[in-house]
Amino acid sequence: MFIQTKAGETAKELEFFPGQTVLPSGPLNVSKDTASAMSPMAARLYTVDGVADVTLNEESITVAKTDDASWDSLRTLIFGAIVQHFQSGDPVVNPDAQTDEGGEFDAEIIDQIKDLLSTRIVPAVTQSGGDISFHSYKAGTLYLKLQGSAFSMLTGIQNMLRHYIPEITAVLDHRESLPKPGLDTPEGVAIRNLLQERINPSIAAHGGRASLVDLKDNRAYIRLDGGCQGCGMADVTLKQGIAVEIQQLVPSITDVLDVTEHADGTNPYYQPS
Repeated sequence: MFIQTKAGETAKELEFFPGQTVLPSGPLNVSKDTASAMSPMAARLYTVDGVADVTLNEESITVAKTDDASWDSLRTLIFGAIVQHFQSGDPVVNPDAQTDEGGEFDAEIIDQIKDLLSTRIVPAVTQSGGDISFHSYKAGTLYLKLQGSAFSMLTGIQNMLRHYIPEITAVLDHRESLPKPGLDTPEGVAIRNLLQERINPSIAAHGGRASLVDLKDNRAYIRLDGGCQGCGMADVTLKQGIAVEIQQLVPSITDVLDVTEHADGTNPYYQPS
């Protein structure tokens, strides 16, 4: 089996193409906690030390790594796990797969989501210069791939989706599905609330949005989307506005760093710890 790879949305992600169908109904994000019950393929991938997240797509598998892992060593191990899975004859997803909430795998809900996206939401978003596509759905939370103006339209998108599909409890950018322990700390929760309640309403007028990507070693990693992505004033917005408010709220934060992809293929502001 010849497996090709493609860079993911972030440096922590890599997409693997085995040259054959993976999951026709994908994408499906499978957490480490639910892998053993839901997906033999994902469970096999999670046995590789350094694998943090697995998403099964129609023709590929997207794998996210932990911060301290290196793709140089992981890539070969993941290749081996994928080959072993296809040779085993095991299904990619168990027919009776259960979600982590104990409910049945929501294939019908995913079909409804995809239909609403293609018929109602994508045309409106692309008309305004943005883009949007389905990433995964799990336990009431819908993760979407958002670009450009889609970020400033997220509230309206969520309201429409929840109106037609009441089972949806939250709509988030797909990068929020990656495990980030710092977000669940008291400091992380406080900063996320600050962004949601004070910062984002003020920059929404310019089509912008700020998200806390992670909190680690007293550093807050912020991503700017929508109208703020690539904007010449983004650095000023971050340093003189967002950073000041974050450090006033949480004095222990020593640095507020921008991890936005302002230029294609790189994170020019990213400074790893």
